[in-house]
Amino acid sequence: MAIRKVDICLGTARSALLGLASCVVVPAVAAVADPLPLSPHWAASMPAGPVAGTRITPEYAKLVARDAYFWAWPMVNVYNRRLAFTKIPERFYSGAAPMAPVNSLTMLTDYIEPDERLVACPNQDVVYGASLLALDKSPVVIQVPDFGNRFWVYQIVDLRTDSFAQLGKMYGTQPGFYLLVGPDWEGEVPKGISKVFRASTNTANVIPRVFQDDTPEDKAAIQHVLKKVTLYPLAEFDGSMKTVDWNLLKKVPAAGGDAETQWVVPGKFFDELPLVLADAPPLPGEEARYAEALAVAAAAKADPNIRKAVDEAAAEADAQLVEPLFQFRNYGLPLPHGWTTTSNNAAFGTDYFTRTAVAKSNIFVNAPTETKYFYQDLDSAGDRLDGSKEYTVTFAKGETPPVNGFWSLTLYNEHHFFEPNAIKRYSLGTKNKSLKYNADGSLTIHVQAEPPAGEKDRDNWLPAPKTGNFSLYIRAYWPKTAVVDGSWTPPEVVHSN
Repeated sequence: MAIRKVDICLGTARSALLGLASCVVVPAVAAVADPLPLSPHWAASMPAGPVAGTRITPEYAKLVARDAYFWAWPMVNVYNRRLAFTKIPERFYSGAAPMAPVNSLTMLTDYIEPDERLVACPNQDVVYGASLLALDKSPVVIQVPDFGNRFWVYQIVDLRTDSFAQLGKMYGTQPGFYLLVGPDWEGEVPKGISKVFRASTNTANVIPRVFQDDTPEDKAAIQHVLKKVTLYPLAEFDGSMKTVDWNLLKKVPAAGGDAETQWVVPGKFFDELPLVLADAPPLPGEEARYAEALAVAAAAKADPNIRKAVDEAAAEADAQLVEPLFQFRNYGLPLPHGWTTTSNNAAFGTDYFTRTAVAKSNIFVNAPTETKYFYQDLDSAGDRLDGSKEYTVTFAKGETPPVNGFWSLTLYNEHHFFEPNAIKRYSLGTKNKSLKYNADGSLTIHVQAEPPAGEKDRDNWLPAPKTGNFSLYIRAYWPKTAVVDGSWTPPEVVHSN
C-alpha cells in the first residue's frame, strides 16, 4: 500500500497506451493500492465453475446475483439499447431524440431539446448524432467531412462503454472514411479507407458531437457539414462522400416521462446476462467472475427457487447499490468546494464502481483527453442545490476552464434533464456571445429560478427549476493540461439569498 499526498496519479498501462492523464489533486492524504501481481497458478484457477449441474443454495445465488447485477449493469444497459434500435425500421426523430436502425446514424440539425429521455445529461453546446452498431452483422464506414476550424469529436464506445476509436479535432483526424469492425472480422479493407478501428465487442455506440454557438448565423453555417456526418454498412461504401438532408426526416412525439428510459429491468436481467456476456469476452482476470455469474444464471433458468432468489437480489442491488449512484455526490474524485470528477471515463477497465456510477448518472461520456467533466450537487456550505434559492458561480479573471475546444456550465433538474424555462437556456459558456464580464475581468453566472434584478446580469442568468433539487455540470472539451492534471478546479457555488 502506497500513501501519496495531495497529487494522486492513478496510472495504468491502459491509460498510458491511450495517452490519458489520470492525475487529480485531492485535499487530503489518500491510500492507493499497489497493483496486484498475477498468480503464478493463474491458468489452474480458471475452471468453469461451479461445475454444470451442481446443486447450489438460494443464498449463494443471491450473493453472486447481487454482485453480477452491479458490475454488468452498464453492459446490459447498452445491449438493450441495441435491441431497441434493432426494431427501428428507418431514420426519424422521436421528439428531440435522433433514432436510426442499427448500423446507420441520424444527426440532429440543432441543439437537443428538453423532451429527450434516452440519455441523461445531454448538452446544448453541440449538435448530436446517434447510432447503435451491430458489428457482427457488418462492419460500418463512418464519414469525416471537412469541419474546417469547427470543434468536433465522434464518441465511439463498445459494450462496456470503453472507447475503441479516436476521431476528433484533438486527434488531428483528417477528412475521409474510417472503418469500424468487430472483434472477429477478417475481411478485406477496401481502397479509400483511412484507418480501421477494431472493437472488443460486437455491440457499439456512436455519438458525434459538433460544436455550434448560439447565433443564428452559426446555426445556418453548420448545416452543410452536418449533412455529411453519417455511417453505413461496409457494403454501401463506394468511395464517395454521401450526404443526407436531415431536415427531411419525419418527427413523432416523444414517449414522455420525467426520467431516463429504463434500459435495465431487474426481473429480466438474468435472462439477458448470458447474451450480454457472450458479446463481451472477459477481460484478463474476469474469467472466474464470468463463470460464477453464468453458472448462477443457468441454475436460475432450471430452478424456480433459484430464479426467485436472483430476481430478489437484482431488485435489491438496483435499489441499494445502483440507484444511489445517480447522485453525483456519491462517487468520483473529490475536489475543492464539493465538486467531483472522474479520471478514467471511456477507459474504465475493471473499475466496476465508476463504470456503473457513470452509466447510471450520465452514460456515454467522452474520454478525458476529449472532455473533462465536473459534477456538483451542493453549494459551498454543503447544502443540496435547491430551486427555491439563488446562487452565483464566479470564475476569477482568466480562470474559466482552460480548453483548446470549449467549455460550458449546464444545469440539470432532479432527473438529470433540462428543466424547461421561458428563455430556453440550459447552459452558459463558450457558445454564448453575450456573456458579461465584471470590471475586474471575472465572470459571474447567476443560477436561480427568477431573472436577476439587474438587467446587465440577465445575459449571465442560468435558469433553475422553481422548486426541487438540481445539479450543475461543467464540461471542458479538449481540455488543457491544467484541467486534466487537476491544477484547475471549479469555483464554489455560493448561496446568495
